[in-house]
Amino acid sequence: MKILVCVKQVPDTNEVKIDPVKGTLIREGVPSILNPDDANALEAALAIKDNDPNVKVSVLTMGPPQACEMLRECLSMGADDAYLLSDRAFGGADTWSTSNTLAAGIRKIGDLDIIFAGRQAIDGDTAQVGPQTAQRLDIPVVTYVQHVQVVGNKVVVQRQMEDGYELIEVQTPCLLTAVKELNEPRFMSIYDIVDACGKEITVWGHEDIKLSPENCGLKASPTQVFRSFTPPTKGKGEMLNGTAGEMSKSLVSKLKGLHVI
Repeated sequence: MKILVCVKQVPDTNEVKIDPVKGTLIREGVPSILNPDDANALEAALAIKDNDPNVKVSVLTMGPPQACEMLRECLSMGADDAYLLSDRAFGGADTWSTSNTLAAGIRKIGDLDIIFAGRQAIDGDTAQVGPQTAQRLDIPVVTYVQHVQVVGNKVVVQRQMEDGYELIEVQTPCLLTAVKELNEPRFMSIYDIVDACGKEITVWGHEDIKLSPENCGLKASPTQVFRSFTPPTKGKGEMLNGTAGEMSKSLVSKLKGLHVI
């Protein structure tokens, strides 16, 4: 069985700041990490590999050259090989363009049974790339997966819902997006870290995956982010004391003073 995990290097959102003048993210000096939901997706693939030595796990990402660091982290966790889609033509991609590029890369890898991805990336929170990629590949997709069991050439999953879960059986090849409740990602081992340093990461540009510049990156993105901003800081809340009648009277008086009513 061959499993592919789509991963993404994202800025650590605890460190992200917005330029108040330009309205853009300040990325200089901001540490990058493996997207958390993608780590759960990778762990799900590695758990299947643990139970079957014939399983091969690959990781794929689209990003700048420094994304190789994140891919080596994935290799250090137990992935067998890694692919990086990196080209200036891929820059500025929205979810539509990103899924088109990922699908082209997946077609070049070929012959896959299961594709895992995180539910969403913490720098965009769209949860669109996984399902869009599956649609482009014309394979079934199950989102919000909280449990996975491989049974022959089928996969039985629990799809998380607000008040429970759906039990779904899906034929391979398929794409599954993972939620954090699926598992607890493993740590890198010292042996795998050493081994990962010697592994070659395959890097492909738009020509390698037979994708024209007009069908990827900013040129192929129907949506564009013009400005990012943080919401204004809210004032300190005020607690009212007294009986219900007294607090109601005080609240009405304050709202009238603010011309709300």
